[in-house]
Amino acid sequence: MKLESRLQALRGLMAERNYDALIIPRADEHLGEYIPEHNERLRWVSGFTGSAGMVIVLSGQAAIFVDGRYTVQVRQQVPSDLFQYHHLRDEPPLEWLAQSQAAGTRVAVDPRLHNLQWYRQAQTLLGAAGISLCPDTDNLVDHCWLDRPAPKVEPALLLDESYSGESSSSKRHRIGETLVQSAADAALIFAPDSVSWLLNVRGRDVPCMPVLQSRALLWSDGSLDLFVHPGRVPEGMNSHCGADVRVHPADAADTFLTELGGKRVLADPVTANAWSQLLLEQGGASLVPAADPVLLPKACKNPVEIAGARAAHIRDAVAVINFLVWLDAEQSAGRRHDEATLADQLLAMRSSGRHFQGGSFDTISAAGSNAAMCHYNHNNTVPATLPDNSVYLVDSGGQYIDGTTDITRTVAIGDPGADIRHMFTLVLKGHIALDQARFPKGTTGTHLDVLARQFLWSEGFDYDHGTGHGVGVFLSVHEGPQSISKAWSGVPLQPGMILSNEPGYYRDGAFGIRCENLVTVVEVPGPLETPMYGFDVLTLVPFDRRLLDVSLLTADEIRWLDDYHRLVADTLTPLLEGPEGAWLERATQPLA
Repeated sequence: MKLESRLQALRGLMAERNYDALIIPRADEHLGEYIPEHNERLRWVSGFTGSAGMVIVLSGQAAIFVDGRYTVQVRQQVPSDLFQYHHLRDEPPLEWLAQSQAAGTRVAVDPRLHNLQWYRQAQTLLGAAGISLCPDTDNLVDHCWLDRPAPKVEPALLLDESYSGESSSSKRHRIGETLVQSAADAALIFAPDSVSWLLNVRGRDVPCMPVLQSRALLWSDGSLDLFVHPGRVPEGMNSHCGADVRVHPADAADTFLTELGGKRVLADPVTANAWSQLLLEQGGASLVPAADPVLLPKACKNPVEIAGARAAHIRDAVAVINFLVWLDAEQSAGRRHDEATLADQLLAMRSSGRHFQGGSFDTISAAGSNAAMCHYNHNNTVPATLPDNSVYLVDSGGQYIDGTTDITRTVAIGDPGADIRHMFTLVLKGHIALDQARFPKGTTGTHLDVLARQFLWSEGFDYDHGTGHGVGVFLSVHEGPQSISKAWSGVPLQPGMILSNEPGYYRDGAFGIRCENLVTVVEVPGPLETPMYGFDVLTLVPFDRRLLDVSLLTADEIRWLDDYHRLVADTLTPLLEGPEGAWLERATQPLA
């Protein structure tokens, strides 16, 4: 069915149900970043494959809203004769609706696909304009999507305590004690990665994200009711989790939530969907709005998890270096591969590593001007061949049983020229400044973000994405609540958190640059008058010295780069032989 026919089918069903508008987010019932194929509703209606966006279908027009990462991509994928293009932040969809539609307009929305905070805001903002928000869990897209794929259902993986570092029982009782302090009887644990961490299980049904598609109710005594498809429950689940974990079919959750009258249930208005919380209210439960109580404990990794992450990053570095050695050899031989071949080659090299479970996200394999789209995906177009005298940006990662990796390296192809070297060096200077940061307890990522941007800002440049995101351990590669961004974060950085350090620069139609390592927050050794935290690097792959304008680097920055490359060489030399070992020796030679 063509996009025009899909819109016509939706409009026909909208007319039958007396709706004037339909909101379709890039989300599913679990509100996760990675969505199973059968829930890619926004892609089905628009053709857009980005990781964030929203479509609003009206009786006579349609509009798509994306953020700055996708302003180029959306015009390539979504036909302008069917959709208007809008910026998700500069022209918020709800404000656009309120300003463009008349009073009396009826707007259909599936409350399972939005969090409660958004839902309340929509009610308020649209209501003030005389527009009705109409909840409808009988999803209109699902009725029109006639060839919708069947859901993937596989048994989950039980994660041994030698990888998790703490039993499920210990985690549940530890967090249950915080519920007592909040005067809550229970907490709605909605995010699949929170449920997975809490139970020490990992799922196999969502691309790149090993989470168990489920939701749960954690009680203050540490017991838990889990709602999950029976086909996802592996053999041995009861003995693995403990007798105080009660397993129910996924479709029993709605009824269960309506039978908690009189209970005080903590629920996160940001991470839990509106529908679950509306059911709790309808059943007479009192909502205690608060952050998911699993988020912060999950973000602060224990020593076993940090050790696992380090081990995973060493294996991952070997795979990435093997790839870079192969790429240099292919360039020297005059062979120019396309983006898809390069991504496949990197995946194959990772796949041979111990504990490898798959990619942690779709590899961004971007040649030349495609790298200007910071979330480019070669699978959405005809893969480009590496151009002469430019750069290749490869942002990739792996899921391992003991850790999750995410690394970006920008690679010289031929002679990129002085302009690209200048911009690469500005980006790397920002990366170095953030890596060297020392900060007191209570500092958030927002306080530190300017460190990574300062050298670009000084010359009138910037980048339209965050500088750092949290990363899980064999879980989500984009984990909260920690982040480093211009957008305000009230969450202080704490020891054990893993974050990315990834400033970049993107020139539309020309090239893109990003320098990304993962780091963990650590206590800086004292004695110090004011105790300080800092970052300790996990990623161990050389930066491409061919892209440096050394004249822009200070002596301290050169010392940082030499020290980093010495650490890479000392760690990986015993693991690399022959051409790979020789390449590593050259790539890590000191500048000073």
